[in-house]
Amino acid sequence: MAEAGFMAMRGSGAGGRVLAIGECMIELALGADGLYRKGFAGDTFNTAWYLRRLLPAAFDVAYLSGVGDDAESQAMLAFMAGAGIDTGFVRRVPRRMPGLYMIRLDGAERSFTYWRDTSAAKELAADPAHLEAAIDAADALYFSGITLAILSPAHREALLARLGRAKADGRIVAFDPNIRPRLWADKAEMCAAIEAGARAASLSLPSFADEAEAFGDASPEETAERYLALGAAEVVVKDGGGPALVAAGRTRLAVAARQVEDAVDTTGAGDSFSAAYLAARLCGREPADAARSAHGLAGEVVRHRGALVEGIETIAAIV
Repeated sequence: MAEAGFMAMRGSGAGGRVLAIGECMIELALGADGLYRKGFAGDTFNTAWYLRRLLPAAFDVAYLSGVGDDAESQAMLAFMAGAGIDTGFVRRVPRRMPGLYMIRLDGAERSFTYWRDTSAAKELAADPAHLEAAIDAADALYFSGITLAILSPAHREALLARLGRAKADGRIVAFDPNIRPRLWADKAEMCAAIEAGARAASLSLPSFADEAEAFGDASPEETAERYLALGAAEVVVKDGGGPALVAAGRTRLAVAARQVEDAVDTTGAGDSFSAAYLAARLCGREPADAARSAHGLAGEVVRHRGALVEGIETIAAIV
């Protein structure tokens, strides 16, 4: 598995700082008792949370985002710190507050209702010096299409330009397109931004169902080829409970998913998959092995309610 693209993505396992970029929100998740439980979650934050539990102590996991000056923002920061995530690059934005979302379940499938108009995370790239310092301090970076969607066009352009320079410097820049059409003004803007994100990334982790709807891809193979053409060295196409397609250079690997018969909530499945895959690659493991670990973790996460599953140290041992 010594394709140049794979070798370029392989980490040493020696440590370093991984910086996730995006929005953490207040989560209201329905419990088995019919009551809603408050927590904190969000796509890139979920990945950071799992990364902290999967990576050796030699790695630092940090978050670049924004919070307000209210009590819930302080509670969110305390939750991040308690999870072992470095909050030094979380901006404090006066008169803003965290966004909020509610999860509704239909069987194991979830849908979301959001309240995020005044979200402080929308200002995460508003300070050029802060943005520069955060990215300069990272050895590997992770962002998503939701990260791009919540930013103004000017801030989005600034973030992508800086990520592109990090990629050019040889750092790992991982991107989950995580396409959410309702967050965008129109499809043209959404597709252009997702493609710009892909160009800034060295590792892309698209989901086939999203890509088929947004870009008309007929197969995971078509999705993989499109992201490779946009400049990724390595692409992992997730396909729900189907195989993940790993592609780089001339190599194509279909890695079967773990079959789960007792799924109760798919919230966080893709985020945990990305965390396990990236953690394995940063520790020097091969793509096929990394994909198996990613499937294993995601398969365990969907057996529990909510995006963040406590006791992940036990789960890490089985993946």
